[in-house]
Amino acid sequence: MPLVPLIALALDAVIGWPDGVYRRIGHPVTWLGRLIVALDQRMNRGKARFWRGMAASLLVIAAATLPAIILQDMLGAWLAGILAWPLVAARSLHDHVRAVARPLLKGELAAARQATAMIVGRDVSQADEAALARASIESLAENASDGVVAPLVWAAIAGLPGIAAYKAINTLDSMIGHLTPRHAEFGRFAARLDDVVNWLPARLTAVLIALCRGGAAWTAARRDAGAHRSPNAGWPEGAMAGALGVRLSGPRIYADRIADEPWLNGGAPDPVAADIDRALAIYRRTIWLLAGGLTLLVLI
Repeated sequence: MPLVPLIALALDAVIGWPDGVYRRIGHPVTWLGRLIVALDQRMNRGKARFWRGMAASLLVIAAATLPAIILQDMLGAWLAGILAWPLVAARSLHDHVRAVARPLLKGELAAARQATAMIVGRDVSQADEAALARASIESLAENASDGVVAPLVWAAIAGLPGIAAYKAINTLDSMIGHLTPRHAEFGRFAARLDDVVNWLPARLTAVLIALCRGGAAWTAARRDAGAHRSPNAGWPEGAMAGALGVRLSGPRIYADRIADEPWLNGGAPDPVAADIDRALAIYRRTIWLLAGGLTLLVLI
């Protein structure tokens, strides 16, 4: 159903999700988040936590998908595309990463750190220009896959139910899929399911970036993606590193630990503030290329 993601992407590009709408009714992801919190509090206890986590995950996915099936059957592809609109985050991602580039280009590290902290989970309170540029570009690349390409791919495959199911899985992973002591068993099913549904979109994102910027992007992705802690995130991040001719990933600080991550495109120099704008330009071309592919599918 390529018409559904095409409509959703067009509305997101033109309107985004307005702040006034968010303040009034929230967002579908926040609605799912409240359900996940409630199930986590009620079910993440006692024995058999893996099975309890699987049951909770399936309940969340069903809560998102079943209404979508009914609505798409009632309303058709055009209105289903409108309902899918808030589940695409192309404009929001662009704006959040651009908010890092603006102060960083002016040398305003405090403001750039604050903007970066909005989009990454690592500690950036002492980060320099290179660390802030790396963090924001990595977030752009990974979320281009998770927040834009993957929802559109699943909408193209299964319409509104496809994108709704995907967002439920991705939200579950972001909230309980990190294998902390509390969620090591309860969130394991959600984390593995998220790996499965992002396998194709992550590699497609790398291909799209490579089509925009040439062979260096694909070479870096193929060479280095397997070293990444995630089975999927290394593909778009590696492709972006190769496209820009910089190194990404590497050691970083979280609240409770230091993560000694391997470098992607490690022989290249660190990025600087101007590379964020270059990455955003690649991102925009990637989304245009994807939109062109969806349009071709609609015409066919």
